[in-house]
Amino acid sequence: MAKIQVLKEEGLKHEFSVIVPKQELDEKKRLRLIEISKTAKLPGFRPGHVPMNVIEQRHGQEARAETLDQALSKAMEQTLTEHKLRPALQPKIEVVSLAEDKDAEFKLSFEVLPEVKVGDFSAIALERPIAEVEDSKVDETITAFAKRMREPELVTEARPAKMGDVVVIAYDGSVDGERRPGMKGDDYKLELGSKSFIDTFEDQLVGNKAGDKKTITVTFPDPYHAAELAGKQAVFEVEVKELRQQKPIELNDDLAKELGFPDINKLRDRVRADIDIDYKRISRSVVKRALMDALAEEVKFGVPSGLVDAEFANIWKQVQAARNRGELPEGDKDKSEDELRAEYRGIAERRVRLGLFLAEVATQNKIEVAQGELRNALLEEARRFPGQENTVFNYYTQTEGALERIRAPLLEEKVVDYIIGQAQVTEKPISGEELLKLPEEE
Repeated sequence: MAKIQVLKEEGLKHEFSVIVPKQELDEKKRLRLIEISKTAKLPGFRPGHVPMNVIEQRHGQEARAETLDQALSKAMEQTLTEHKLRPALQPKIEVVSLAEDKDAEFKLSFEVLPEVKVGDFSAIALERPIAEVEDSKVDETITAFAKRMREPELVTEARPAKMGDVVVIAYDGSVDGERRPGMKGDDYKLELGSKSFIDTFEDQLVGNKAGDKKTITVTFPDPYHAAELAGKQAVFEVEVKELRQQKPIELNDDLAKELGFPDINKLRDRVRADIDIDYKRISRSVVKRALMDALAEEVKFGVPSGLVDAEFANIWKQVQAARNRGELPEGDKDKSEDELRAEYRGIAERRVRLGLFLAEVATQNKIEVAQGELRNALLEEARRFPGQENTVFNYYTQTEGALERIRAPLLEEKVVDYIIGQAQVTEKPISGEELLKLPEEE
């Protein structure tokens, strides 16, 4: 049996010295070589009759490596069992000595999971925003959908373009007199007022007629996803080839049938139900964010730095990608890299702490993801990739750890629902417009 000695215990960090006696290693190596000799084949010898000195010469290093690996795995298990520890990540192994004429010595270093105390959730007060689906929202949604489904009609009269019209244009842009990729197009349908193009591009086309040519000057935003264009002035030569206008949308049975419904009431019912589902999703997300904020204030315990490092690395990749695309949140755009790192490391620590807390709530209250729930979620994920369902399904069922990426968020939502069910939740009626402006979960 390995000799285990505590080297350091500082908070969640632990270090142990592990010594495996030479005599134990030699005996296990000898037994392993005997196993190998039973099936070893070598020219000039019958199977199973190769001399042990030859077996030692050919397989000695292999047998010792296997013996060391097994002994170390057993020693780690012994260490964790004897000291009743739960490592947060795979222990780090440092070789101190592997000389064959001495005991083998290693150093194990790891962080353990903290002790997490789960209290009473009945004192948590949450507010759930509730919004009824207004008739005007239903009609507005149907109108917008119908506009996307219909082609705008050609304007035959020689009138100037106005906001809401669709102009068919050819354009060619340049920056500092140089043509750039992606700044040229032909027969492009642009709805004025849609803010599809940068700056005041669309505004400058208002008042133009079919056949008009115009030079448009605009400025790229700063930051911009193409960093080389950020803040630069661009000049576009534009020709208005056609002027089109949206057909008037009448909310009647004919429109409903055009969209695949028997009448306008059935269409309104379906749209209302879809909006209501979205409102309920947002409402629940807002409550979840409030719950997480409340828990973050109350739940206090140290977290393993290794888990925080891993979570921060994942977050930081996303931050860098957003910065490269010019899509950082407004509040982050003027911050230095050191400030951003400190801010997002704090977010990583919060996520790890809350994740450990929710996991403990699940354990103590025997909250689990049923196989049926997991299967349904997997099928839903596969449906996101039409024609590749089998590939997606095989990936998640055959790749180690992949299925856990589906199970983990399902379990979190079940735990969140459990806590919300224990908390004091009051409903606050608000308008749909107000609901859509509320910040959801991070």
